[in-house]
Amino acid sequence: MELTPRQIVDELNKYIVGQKGGKRAVAIALRNRYRRKNIPLELQDEVIPKNILMIGPTGVGKTEIARRLAKIANSPFIKVEVTKFTEVGYVGRDVESMVRDLVETAIRMIKKDKIKEVQVEAYEMAIDRVVDVILPFPGSKKKNPFDILFKEDEDDKDVQNYTKLEERREKIRERIKRGELDNRVIEIKVEAQSPHMMEIFSGNGVEEMGVNFQSMFGNLFPNKKKKRKANIADALEILKQEEAQKLIDMDEVSNYAIQMVEDTGIVFLDEIDKIAGRESGSGPEVSREGVQRDILPIVEGSTIMTKYGPVKTDHVLFIAAGAFHVSKPSDLIPELQGRFPIRVELSSLSKDNFKEILLQPKNALTKQYKALLKTEGIDITFTDDAIEEIAEFAFKVNEQTENIGARRLHTILEKLLEELSFNAPNMDENNFIIDLDYVRSQLSDVVQDKDLSRYIL
Repeated sequence: MELTPRQIVDELNKYIVGQKGGKRAVAIALRNRYRRKNIPLELQDEVIPKNILMIGPTGVGKTEIARRLAKIANSPFIKVEVTKFTEVGYVGRDVESMVRDLVETAIRMIKKDKIKEVQVEAYEMAIDRVVDVILPFPGSKKKNPFDILFKEDEDDKDVQNYTKLEERREKIRERIKRGELDNRVIEIKVEAQSPHMMEIFSGNGVEEMGVNFQSMFGNLFPNKKKKRKANIADALEILKQEEAQKLIDMDEVSNYAIQMVEDTGIVFLDEIDKIAGRESGSGPEVSREGVQRDILPIVEGSTIMTKYGPVKTDHVLFIAAGAFHVSKPSDLIPELQGRFPIRVELSSLSKDNFKEILLQPKNALTKQYKALLKTEGIDITFTDDAIEEIAEFAFKVNEQTENIGARRLHTILEKLLEELSFNAPNMDENNFIIDLDYVRSQLSDVVQDKDLSRYIL
């Protein structure tokens, strides 16, 4: 993660159109993490991340910027809707659950990497288990303890039989590796996936911690085995995953995950404007200001208990976002405002932005639809004037109805290609050109009728 801010912005440009200010802010925040690692140790704890508040209408790229940033940095990332949290004393999720979820994300990331490291060893162990099913060693029979005095020659026979059996097993092992037995069906024993879960009371009310009795009490609740039939190719994959799990040191994974969260974790707080309004009056409803006060200590830096151990949030990067149509950032409590020193305003999308979104990003919608219809044997081509018209329609509908940003393109393209997608499996032609006339024939009536636009697009 030694990318310069300019390189980070270039990476973001591959997927997100416009929003230069937002990209620059997150690029600097990410680079500052790298800089912090290279300063003297006594100063590292003093350098806290500069949290970011993104302000802008829906569908302009707020969430996507944060998500892509986490992928570039290979950091644990979680997106949470702050509206689902309730203040202490009310039924609902408490704010500390976001840190627990972030740790779970880190655990999954590290386990995935660790499993890759032990793939070769796990594959060999899986082959051994398949060979044991096809040609098992004979079980040891109970013998008379005095037999050793009378049947000494049996030991020699046992050694010879064992040698022959091992040779046969080795031949089977080689055939499995060459894939000659892939289609043969065998019966294997696998661990039944039924962890014993429970709800416990955390410091702030009932929280689903997902405590696993197996990890708490060891073999007091031994894992159940179940029989399963599968061909050898599938059995090898199943057993390889099972063996890989056994080879991973979960204590090491947990410790590394906590360190990773503390140093590089990113939390995206979406819809923060929904808890920014001033209280309308007294009543039993959940206080929006109360939720802000609960979020505050986590953003400021505190220690949260998780089932893997305590996690400090001092250096977790928080990126908050909201449209702020009704409320404004100054409606947040002053303490929380101060914890988001970087404010970035994201602009609404123009007609030219819509054109770029349709063509430039790696995951552009036109590329996605081309790939989808290619599976039916149809090559679709969008002409330049068709792209121009689609962008014009998207911009116009956003102005006439609610502005939902780039998400408008999803509804417009789905409506545009509805007929083609429905008839694609039965079409004889392999090439289909979407031009200006086709776009107008499919969309013009709906776009011009404001009432239809409101309900269809």
